[in-house]
Amino acid sequence: MTTVEKSRSTRTEAAEIMPFGGWENTPAPAGFRGRETLFRFPAADDPAPSPARLLLMALYAAALGLAGAGVGVRAMVTIFGGTAFWYVPALSLFGLASVALVVGSFLSIHRPVLPWLLLTAATVPLAIDVLIAALY
Repeated sequence: MTTVEKSRSTRTEAAEIMPFGGWENTPAPAGFRGRETLFRFPAADDPAPSPARLLLMALYAAALGLAGAGVGVRAMVTIFGGTAFWYVPALSLFGLASVALVVGSFLSIHRPVLPWLLLTAATVPLAIDVLIAALY
């Protein structure tokens, strides 16, 4: 009995098709002037982060996301009621800053402290969003 296996792309073929950092076959290169880069997609030879670390970071990011969704609902209700011209750009600016910091934390997951600093820093613009939404 013979089995027919579908032809699949290998990692080396995928690297030619999608040449971004997540498909590298070689060890991660050194960054600027020999220093290691802080933000990058994990390379193939990077060790996996511990499940507990990944779970805690995901829970923290989910809490930030739920708070951001609450601010968004509150902002939508306020916008329907008529609002000042600065309200939407201010909420958008602080919300996007928070999202950028969360993305940076996951791109730096292999660093010991940097992801936690970035997640904590992401709380600040979100807290400003909550304050703006609550006061206006």
